[in-house]
This record gives sequence, structure tokens and C-alpha cells, in this order.
Amino acid sequence: MTDRLWLTDFKYDDGAMLVKKTGARIPLTLSLFNDVFTWLAFYGAAQSWRIWRRIEGHKRPTIAFYPDKPRPWYFIWPVMHVAGAKLIDDVTKADIVMQFDDCTETNNKLPDVKEGARLVNFACHDVSKSKVGIAFEKAAGYSLAVDPTTYPGRMVEKSELNAAHDGRVLEGPLDEAVPGKCYQVLVDNEIEGGLVEDLRCCLVNGSPVVVFRKRRPLERRFANENVEVLLDEPRNCYTADEITVIERFAEEMGLDWGGIDCLRDRNSGRLYIVDANKTDMGPPVALKLGSKLRATRRMAQAFGTRFAPKRR
Repeated sequence: MTDRLWLTDFKYDDGAMLVKKTGARIPLTLSLFNDVFTWLAFYGAAQSWRIWRRIEGHKRPTIAFYPDKPRPWYFIWPVMHVAGAKLIDDVTKADIVMQFDDCTETNNKLPDVKEGARLVNFACHDVSKSKVGIAFEKAAGYSLAVDPTTYPGRMVEKSELNAAHDGRVLEGPLDEAVPGKCYQVLVDNEIEGGLVEDLRCCLVNGSPVVVFRKRRPLERRFANENVEVLLDEPRNCYTADEITVIERFAEEMGLDWGGIDCLRDRNSGRLYIVDANKTDMGPPVALKLGSKLRATRRMAQAFGTRFAPKRR
């Protein structure tokens, strides 16, 4: 992976940076520049891990990605370096081969791999919101999705696409559904202080390892702009039954590695999984640096024990 090619992932487009792979637009604001500066501190720590692993020698298996390689802002990048995995280009020789594609729907043919290679996320072809709703209902036994033309009350309209952050609250029933949109239950995840809280869960081998409590003002509930993020453990955020639901959901999605967004309704107490991402961006910017490092170490330990083939 060549660091100097990062900028080729983006292009300037009418006052925003356009992510070529997904089509997402990132407005050029002071907040963005602050986020970049904050991320650079974490990147510096990750680079030091990477250099140290090169000095002491890689002790864990090789890993290759297909069809794309992750850039340093994806969580797998620091995690694999902390775990000691060696990144190689040849998927036919790698001990671990991970499907890595930012697109909402993928149809990547399984590449030739060596016997015994650990395949990651190759069963995850669709992370659209409709697919998430179907998988969640199978796992939990109750529904996230609603029919907007018959549902009486407030609901959420979202794009089917990955990382759109374009949700809005509507009052149903509607005359018709908009093509390319999905409709979900409005989960009341408000907490004290006029904030909403997302329980972002990171998975390794389909099981939760760390949780980020992401908090933002109610009026910006669908934005990716957090005022506070706390690192927590799954057992503190979910019941044992809910962890089982999360694991069932991951199996339904074919999601071995990634992040899922969970919301807890304060009235019913129910947990809802509202989004899934197989190319997880990693610790949120607003999380303190020390917590970012701890989360990365926890994920790296799980990565090493759950994905790395045992050596004889």
C-alpha cells in the first residue's frame, strides 16, 4: 500500500471533497480540518506500531485484501499492524484474505487462495439498509423496517447507500415510497442533556469486541458529528441475549469484520441494529486518543486469536 496515493481517493467538487468509491460528499469546513488534525495524532501512533513491527519482525500471519486495499483511516489498518500481521499483495499466498470494498453491494468473485487461508467478509455482499432490516428481523424476532404507505406515525427515511448520513424524520402514512430510500422505525435513543446515543459495536469473527458510545445533539441525530464518544465493553452495553442477537445478525449478513450501529429505545428498552459497515472507519474522531489506542489493542488481540490460523 502506497501512502502517497491516498489523495487519489478524493477529488474536489463544488466546495466539498468527493469520495470517488462511494460518491459521498464531505463539506470543506473548519470542523473537517479539525477532524483531520485530530486523526493525524492517532495515525502517528499507528505508524509507530507499524514501524516497530517491522523492526522486531512480523510474528503473525500474512494478510491480503481484495479487490481494494484499506487506507490508514480504516480500522483494519492500525489493527493489523498492532496484531503483527504482514500485509502482502499476493492473495494466493496470504494466510488471511479479506474482502475490502466500500460499495453498498458487491459481487466480487472469490480469488484463488491457498489451502487453509482464512477468508473474511466474502459472504457479505450487501450492506444496504433494506438488507440490514431483513437480517435484523430474522435475528431479533421484531421488525425495524416499516411500510411507509401504511405506517401511522413518525418514521425514518434513509438512503439505501452506505455512509450517506441523510436520514430524516417523516410522519406517516405517506402517499408513496421514494425509490432508493428505505423506511425504518424511529428509535427514541435520547439520553440526558438533549443528546442521542448510538452504541457503535465493532465485530471480529462476527462477535462484538468493543463499543463506542457516540453522543450528539438530538437535532443532529443523523449526522456523523459527535460531541462525546466513550469507549465501553459489550457486556456493559448489551444483555447476553442481545449479544446473541448481534451474533445472529452478523451471521445473517455474512459479516465477519466490521461495525454495526445499535440504538436502544428508551421507552421499550428494545435494542435495534440500524446499520452495518464491512469497511469500518474505526475509532470516532471525538474519542480521546488514549481510548483510541486501547480500542485498537483490544481489536488487535481479538484479530490475532480469532482470525490467525494456528501454526504447527
